[in-house]
Amino acid sequence: MYSLQCADKRRTLLDAVEEIREVLASCVDASETGATLADPAVQALRDSGLYKMRLPAELGGAEADLVTQMEVLESLSYIDPASGWCAMVGSANVAALGAFLPDAGIERVFPGDFVPFVASSFYPAGTAVSENGGYRVNGRWRFASGVRHAEWVWAGAVVAQDRDDADPGEAIPQVIYVVLPVPEIQIHNNWHVLGLRGTGSCDFSIVDRYVAPEMTMQWNPQAPASLRGGPLFRLPPLALGSHEHVAFAAGLARRVLDELAKMATTRQGQYRPSALTERHVFQRLMGESDLKLRSARSLAFDLYERTWQQICRNESISPAAQSELRGLVTYITGIAVDIVTSAFRYGGAGALFQPNIFERLLRDMNAAAQHIMASDSAYENHGKFLLGLADADPMG
Repeated sequence: MYSLQCADKRRTLLDAVEEIREVLASCVDASETGATLADPAVQALRDSGLYKMRLPAELGGAEADLVTQMEVLESLSYIDPASGWCAMVGSANVAALGAFLPDAGIERVFPGDFVPFVASSFYPAGTAVSENGGYRVNGRWRFASGVRHAEWVWAGAVVAQDRDDADPGEAIPQVIYVVLPVPEIQIHNNWHVLGLRGTGSCDFSIVDRYVAPEMTMQWNPQAPASLRGGPLFRLPPLALGSHEHVAFAAGLARRVLDELAKMATTRQGQYRPSALTERHVFQRLMGESDLKLRSARSLAFDLYERTWQQICRNESISPAAQSELRGLVTYITGIAVDIVTSAFRYGGAGALFQPNIFERLLRDMNAAAQHIMASDSAYENHGKFLLGLADADPMG
């Protein structure tokens, strides 16, 4: 059961979502057109404090429990998928810095009470060569959601080894995460995509940049050792990144069902022999979709509440449990894709034209599903790479 403290945080955060609902909804078209989150939406998210919901409390964050985070991200994604996605990624990114960056780095990234927007790429797509206690870094990373409105970015890199001196028995490479201000990276204008256009998830490059030791961090994929924060940061990265995608999918699926019900009960097609609400096949679709979504959502919330209780008791999350959490993401994402696709089919001829809520949710949900499939593959390859079970590039 939730503690009183959890209930207070939940109420405060969900109230903050409601306060910016109209602003986020009004920015949907502008974010799509600009291929990055519109400035009023960015400012609303900043002013609301929602980006701080996972940040360690000692840095001014809410450090909310997993279920509260899911409810917040579900609500944001219902209003605007791009805003929900950017809040999902951005809140995780800044929390990671707050938890794992050394004290000297914290002083640079969090001056005074300021909490920055942060973009990232978890996958070690770059190389880092040791130099003067720090690293010389090069590489190119993908899917840096929100990078165009971020002040900082962090990225994974494999520490280069001198192969002539390398120990043949040392199969596990060292991966570090380097942190740089956005003006020191190169953002590539390549976010020309089918869905989630408003997230501005461009590639970025780091070219021959020196990164001081205090601007690097370690994040063990199996046994995280945070420098700040409580139970939230005991979750391995694979598990920590799962609940947010569940919430995103649930928010989109619920929005499309609500939009479909509204359309069916308020509009009559000119050439339909009967209203949609009178067709048994449509009634069945609505009933089955609602039950599937509510069942999957309940399963997810129950599993993550149990996971939260485990980490609060300082119990480790087994690899099998982590796989279950990732599997739940795939499961509920598949349900959401099916629901959104069916809704599009019943959305009438208008759903073919832009802008239309059904075509936009169809694009956004499928774009999210594509990302989640790529993430699962990359996570798997990255895990094998770190465990010394594969010689393949960690990006797959």
